Amino acid sequence: MITMRSASERGNANLGWLDSRHSFSFGDYYDPEHMGFGPLRVINEDRVRPGAGFSSHGHQDMEIISYVLEGALEHKDSIGNGSVIRPNDVQIMSAGTGIRHSEFNHSKTESVHLLQIWILPDQLGIPPRYDQKTFPASEKYGRLRLIGSPNGRGDSIVINQEVEIYDALLDASATVSHSLAPGRKSWVQVVRGAVDVNGRVANAGDGVAVEDENNLTVTSRQNGSEILLFDLP
Repeated sequence: MITMRSASERGNANLGWLDSRHSFSFGDYYDPEHMGFGPLRVINEDRVRPGAGFSSHGHQDMEIISYVLEGALEHKDSIGNGSVIRPNDVQIMSAGTGIRHSEFNHSKTESVHLLQIWILPDQLGIPPRYDQKTFPASEKYGRLRLIGSPNGRGDSIVINQEVEIYDALLDASATVSHSLAPGRKSWVQVVRGAVDVNGRVANAGDGVAVEDENNLTVTSRQNGSEILLFDLP
């Protein structure tokens, strides 16, 4: 079964310095039909103005992943980490028992465009943890590159949940396939461009929920398409 989540139907919060599109209920946006998909709880597409950002605030018991598409995001947290996240970087913050952090546009002249992804952990009350890794475009070109997993295999980031995340960069007509184990489902987020997901057309910002399917085939409709594929319990 394929269910589309159109980019145009997402929730929106425009605070002037921040323009955020919500695939699932978040903040003041509430839609009981879109509360998440399995343990995937948040996919926000954020654009932050130069020099602006989120001042220090707290999280608990959530796996928070940031993926920068354009620009640079500056991160600081209460467990001593400070970093700048750029395109092809993947950052994870396991909030666990509690962590405070701030995120700001690192540039005073250019906007930053990113995806923020929240995943419900399979254990509560774990120690907070931070990690950041770079996955060069060459590793994602024409193939599904594992960037997140429960065990960190393939040098992916470790997620405290039985979730795998893949990234692919695709030129026109390029195809990638992924098999789903019995009982598993998938969410495909179109980051850029346009693709067919098991024959259904999806454009940038669209999400595709896949259930009760054994195989997933994604074909790019144009050069420069990018997807994130979530394999979920």
